[in-house]
Amino acid sequence: MSALEIDFHDTATAFADKSNSALKERYRLFKMMNSPSMVSLGTKLTNFALAIGLPISGLIKRTVFTVFCGGETIEECDRTIKKLGESRIGTILDYSVEGKYEEEDFEHTKDEILATIRRAKGDPNIPFSVFKVTGIAPLGTLEKVSAGIDLPEKSQLKWERIQGRVREICDLAASIDQPIFIDAEETWIQNAIDTMAAEMMEKHNKERPLVYTTIQFYRTDALEMLKAQHAEAREKGYFYGIKLVRGAYMEKERDRAAEMGYPSPIQPDKASTDRDYDDGLKYCLENVETLAFVAATHNEVSTRMLVRLMEDKEMPKNHPHVFFSQLLGMSDNLSYVLSDNGYNVSKYVPYGPVRDSVPYLIRRAQENTAVMGQVSRELDLIKTELERRRTS
Repeated sequence: MSALEIDFHDTATAFADKSNSALKERYRLFKMMNSPSMVSLGTKLTNFALAIGLPISGLIKRTVFTVFCGGETIEECDRTIKKLGESRIGTILDYSVEGKYEEEDFEHTKDEILATIRRAKGDPNIPFSVFKVTGIAPLGTLEKVSAGIDLPEKSQLKWERIQGRVREICDLAASIDQPIFIDAEETWIQNAIDTMAAEMMEKHNKERPLVYTTIQFYRTDALEMLKAQHAEAREKGYFYGIKLVRGAYMEKERDRAAEMGYPSPIQPDKASTDRDYDDGLKYCLENVETLAFVAATHNEVSTRMLVRLMEDKEMPKNHPHVFFSQLLGMSDNLSYVLSDNGYNVSKYVPYGPVRDSVPYLIRRAQENTAVMGQVSRELDLIKTELERRRTS
């Protein structure tokens, strides 16, 4: 099937593994998320209820958690891993606990990340592992290193521990031949993350891409960063691994820039982000022999463009250096239809204790509300499928 013929509105394929009751529950959830005022109120009520100790974890787990997360533990994710695998969609286990500050918490999170890597060993249904550096590092230290500030002895020790955790994670992944993503984060801590990612790529990507960095294309300098990082990789003789995303911290970035009086690092509008993102995909495809990339996007236009370009180049659909990726619970019309047509596809599957996953879930709801038309598209697709089932 050609790129123009692929039907990303084929709801029968997109929701083939969802029951009627699951679709109806998802419809109710997205209906609520389609209202910014409801998301804002729900966020405040959830945070308040958790703060005063109300027992709402069960309610969260039965609703929003079920749609966007695989479970509270790796073992609870097994059902999701198997279910996605039956549709030839890979799982990326993402330990979604955020907002910790103590060294013992960082060590616990590191150990959990290591456990996800061990779980992936030898399982073709888990093509990538992933981690966020902020899960294993204090923000203040990352910010100082990113700004080039000389570290006092105490901060220097913290920085060394951060680097040690990153090395331990990437070394284990490389030792079992398991590709791993290092996620992107806010611009004011990203330089430190980029430094460590480059070191790990240089160490482990000599033979094939195993460590992947991430670039957020809502940044004005994203395309320049992509080309510069790839040039450095080529100069030093290692494969460049890159995950391309549009971004997750736009409002926070703009607010901080305005508050601190520096130019916003964020694109002036969505059209600029879309342009640079698509140019980034084109650049990666043109250099696919020396890099591997993941198009992590819920955007149908970008997805179809990449499919068409692969077709124009007569590339195999399952080229090992090209993957598509979406989040669990979102854009199943892209994930399942791409997989059904033979492309490499994976889903991020967050997991963790319900209470600790709330910040991730709130961000997911806020992002979906902020992205023009995203929730409405999800609602339309679900409604179309329910109607198709009713009349077929």
